[in-house]
Amino acid sequence: MASGATPDVSPDAALDPEATRRDAGVAESSRANRGWWDRNADEYQIEHGTFLGDDRFVWGPEGLDEVEAELLGPPEDLKAKDVLEIGAGAAQCSRWLTAQGARPVALDISHRQLQHALRIGGTFPLVCADAGALPFADASFDLACSAYGALPFVADPVRVLREVRRVLRPGGRFVFSVTHPIRWAFPDEPGPEGLSVSASYFDRTPYVEQYIENGEGRAVYVEHHRTVGDRVRDVVAAGLRLVDLVEPEWPAWNSSEWGGWSPLRGNLIPGTAIFVCVRD
Repeated sequence: MASGATPDVSPDAALDPEATRRDAGVAESSRANRGWWDRNADEYQIEHGTFLGDDRFVWGPEGLDEVEAELLGPPEDLKAKDVLEIGAGAAQCSRWLTAQGARPVALDISHRQLQHALRIGGTFPLVCADAGALPFADASFDLACSAYGALPFVADPVRVLREVRRVLRPGGRFVFSVTHPIRWAFPDEPGPEGLSVSASYFDRTPYVEQYIENGEGRAVYVEHHRTVGDRVRDVVAAGLRLVDLVEPEWPAWNSSEWGGWSPLRGNLIPGTAIFVCVRD
């Protein structure tokens, strides 16, 4: 849930990174985002920890909670299920799953994020790894989930989705949330300035924050845009079946702002897209 965030100033650079749109491949994206989350995990948990809670399962800044959504299934059906949480951060979702009797594994690319998971505590395994190369045997999990984890930040989402399919058992479900693709056409601002189209929805060029070193850009944050159609085709290409696409409406109780998310924008345009997939 870091869309539009700005990384800390690099110790070897006097200026803030520049924001641009340019190509960024698998290795560069992975390296940049691992570093960004390691540097910014503390600030992220301070700023958003209260909203996320220690043991809630929230799908996005709108506040849609798995307790009500049941996108993984009824809570009573989660008991004794093996569940992989991808991009777990401080593993709030895994803690909630544990309370339902599930057996989660919390995976994140950032070592520092997982240190916050250790700080809060839990009895489930923590795994530091890239979602594009999951360190698990085939058919290891009944379910998988990702609340803004991995998919917005990877250059090859099909690779991640294929890995998820590989580790899921037949009939297993994978649910993931990402920034709603329509948001890429608007400025990432919570106020009125964020309500006017400023870019082409069809421009898939990644958003990159970088330092210029020896005439070349060194990425320190990368986020990738896929249209709704792209996301659907990615799911199909990975061998999964899409069974639902949820676009949470902004609830009346939520008065908070989170980056470009706000009640003003949330009442007019979607901010989050949640894809519910099944491995047949």
